[in-house]
Amino acid sequence: MERLVTTAQAAQILGLSLQGVHYRIKKNQLKSIKKSGKTYVYIPEYVQDQTSYEEPKVELKQETFNGYEEVIKVKDEQIDLLKKSVKWMKKQYSSEIYRLEKNQKRIITVFNREIELLQSAFNEMRSIYKQPQIETVQQTQNNEEEKERFISLLEFTLYLKKHNKSEKDIKFIILKAIQQKDSRFIYNRKDKKLLILNEDFSDLI
Repeated sequence: MERLVTTAQAAQILGLSLQGVHYRIKKNQLKSIKKSGKTYVYIPEYVQDQTSYEEPKVELKQETFNGYEEVIKVKDEQIDLLKKSVKWMKKQYSSEIYRLEKNQKRIITVFNREIELLQSAFNEMRSIYKQPQIETVQQTQNNEEEKERFISLLEFTLYLKKHNKSEKDIKFIILKAIQQKDSRFIYNRKDKKLLILNEDFSDLI
């Protein structure tokens, strides 16, 4: 035999929550019917009302709660320590990024200066080597004397190449000698002519 009760009464009888009763109705675990907009549940006669049943009370010792409080306290301390560590690491990271950016700007400035110097040296050497041939100062009466006094750029280049100097090395040697005002190299900036005295160049090897 079954009796028809409301969902609230079914919850009391079965010892369930109202949501639990509706869940079981939805899953077809409880038979139900709707009347006048209300839901009623069929309950077997042998099912006793569970409202009179009291669950045994479990007393938790104070020591257990104290243990929980200690665990929570330690956890809070660790969280606080981690927050401080993260804050410190962020500060260090920002400081390192600033330092690297500053060094990068300094390095770029130095590189730009070096590039300007090399560009200037290149332009100087290009103006010298544009000449198809370095003219030597000749005089009508002492032709042979002048030839012995000066050597051509080609002769000077071949001399250094015999001593394993590259064309790049030779260009920088000439440029450096002109800048240091080496007396063996006479460069006329106005006419862009270079005269090389026929002397000892062993110090350039």
